[in-house]
Amino acid sequence: METTYDTRLVEGRAAWGAVLSMALCVFVLIASEFMPVSLLSPLAADLGITEGRAGQAISISGVFAVVTSLLVAGTTRHIDRRLVVTGFTLLLIVSGLAVTFAPDYAFLMVGRALLGIAIGGFWSMSTAIVMRLVPQDMVPKGLATLNAGNAIAATIAAPLGSFLGAYVGWRGAFFLVVPLGLLALVWQWTSLPALPARRRKRQGIPLALLGRLPVATGMASIMMLFMGQFALFTYLRPFLETVTQLEIDALSAILLAMGLAGVLGTWCVGRLLRTRLFSILIVIPLVMAGLAVALIALGALPVPTALLLVAWGFFGTAAPVGWGTWLSRTLPDEAEAGGGLQVAVIQLAITGGAAIGGTLFDMVGWWGAFALGAVLLCGSALAAFAASHMARRSLP
Repeated sequence: METTYDTRLVEGRAAWGAVLSMALCVFVLIASEFMPVSLLSPLAADLGITEGRAGQAISISGVFAVVTSLLVAGTTRHIDRRLVVTGFTLLLIVSGLAVTFAPDYAFLMVGRALLGIAIGGFWSMSTAIVMRLVPQDMVPKGLATLNAGNAIAATIAAPLGSFLGAYVGWRGAFFLVVPLGLLALVWQWTSLPALPARRRKRQGIPLALLGRLPVATGMASIMMLFMGQFALFTYLRPFLETVTQLEIDALSAILLAMGLAGVLGTWCVGRLLRTRLFSILIVIPLVMAGLAVALIALGALPVPTALLLVAWGFFGTAAPVGWGTWLSRTLPDEAEAGGGLQVAVIQLAITGGAAIGGTLFDMVGWWGAFALGAVLLCGSALAAFAASHMARRSLP
């Protein structure tokens, strides 16, 4: 098997230290990727562009993440995985410096493209590496630990970004990822064991996996989930400023509450995944679709909007844990190729959601992006139901 726990590589205590070092890198990656969400307005004003165009700073990183995730397993097949992931962490640091000191919009987009390469490469390797670091029955816990970096980033990045943006500017807020990236790099280098590439008779091709109907159905659900989520989430700050009419302190408090709810949601979902995987994968997008519709109806009211967004954070942040567990169970022998495909689908969805949502935001209004999100999330729930039916039929 390509990615199974190997007691010759790591001891239990050392393995969890390595998983935590990767979780820190995930935190920095997610904070970097979605920092524009909380800084969209000042970034657009400083660079002289529309808020919809500023949202493309998320889209460009997604484009490069898609390409990288599809190619990384094959192009690095002879390289120690420890060197691969630390190399992507180093690229993350370079990206942070490029964005911080970008003199114009074009240079900013170059920095965001470098970030996309780091995201696509690191995330593609992450599930397969966790499966080599911990025993099989501990993989859901390992993936939940990894995704805790995602949840904590959602907790801190948006409110801290909006808060710091008001005092040190958006460039100062972006610079914070640089020292955190350096810390993640040092920790990875000292805690990750050597993970030599496994020899295989043939190298898995990520796109070829779509020829399997259960995989294609699951990936379709993932696509619609993340596309719907980020059609709405990318434009939360201008929505809260112009529709709910919140000041910066209240806006930051809501974003913080969303992140804290995400941490709680990740913990709760991680405890239920062993027995209720598909139920979770179906319920999460259904609930989020209902929340999107409620935001359209109640967006002008501060208290209901705050409560709805806290619920959004609870469910939305936990979703990747469920789909990571699905991947480890569906493609245990092809986790690197499967991980590359999953990351490509997610990043393509984020790119599409942010791009189409931004177009609707500028041309139709904020409610157009939110309505698109609701429709796509309903589609995700239907595809997850179909994947659940296929999984039950395959049982002996």
